[in-house]
Amino acid sequence: MFDVLLLKTFVTVVDEDGFSRAAEKLHLTQSAVSGHLRRLEEQIGKPLLKRTTRSQQLTADGERLIAHARTILALNRDAWAQLTRTPFQGRVRIGVSEDFVEPRLLRALQECAAQHPGMQIDVQVNIPGTLLNQMKQGDLELVIGSLCETREPGLLLWQEPLVWAWAAQPVTRLPTPLPLALFPEPCPYREAALTRLAQAGIAQRTAMLCTSSAGLRAAALAGFAVAPMAASQLGQGLAALGVEAGLPVLPDAEFRLFTASHADPQMIETVSRVIVDFCSTRRQ
Repeated sequence: MFDVLLLKTFVTVVDEDGFSRAAEKLHLTQSAVSGHLRRLEEQIGKPLLKRTTRSQQLTADGERLIAHARTILALNRDAWAQLTRTPFQGRVRIGVSEDFVEPRLLRALQECAAQHPGMQIDVQVNIPGTLLNQMKQGDLELVIGSLCETREPGLLLWQEPLVWAWAAQPVTRLPTPLPLALFPEPCPYREAALTRLAQAGIAQRTAMLCTSSAGLRAAALAGFAVAPMAASQLGQGLAALGVEAGLPVLPDAEFRLFTASHADPQMIETVSRVIVDFCSTRRQ
């Protein structure tokens, strides 16, 4: 018989893509997580992961077990939720900015809903300004997104530099007027970029209007336009232009969790805790 605790550890290691993140999420030490996986492998007599110093990959037996493990854990959660008769009944509508959407967050929200059968979680992706307006109109209960130099009330999850993203190549001289890739209004990154350029007396033009982060990245990677972007979103092939390129310093991007006044307090507290826990490991 499989030990549910060992299966949970195995699934978490796979979902979190590593022992360190899994240990954070499970509130265990990394050695305890390794011990759980080792015991599971000993029970079935086969390796489940191919591990190197930099990566891990499921073995053929690991691929077979992971599907069964997810099913067993889901049945366990459903049985527990039904027998404990959760009091939650209703829908939580969450607005998420695109630079915040990650599979790990969606899995965490899915697990939360599975533990509370009376709860339904719906997610809408858009730019923060639009999402906050929808929340004020009563269309959303929670909003997760980043703003710059804001006075909007909200729980600060973390903050990081907002940078000018450009192709990772030597820069001799930037075009004039400066070509920009921007989200439409109301976007905090757009507003911060245009304000700082105007204060510095730097001419600019909107070379590309984007509706997704993928569009911003494509414009910057191609060297078609400079894009204001949170530093953690740069990724391979992009670099941050600084004062050496003649560009002004941008304000920090503040990632916050906003809660509607009309939301059910108990239900929102439960979902908010999931989001805060996710953010505590995301920034490791």
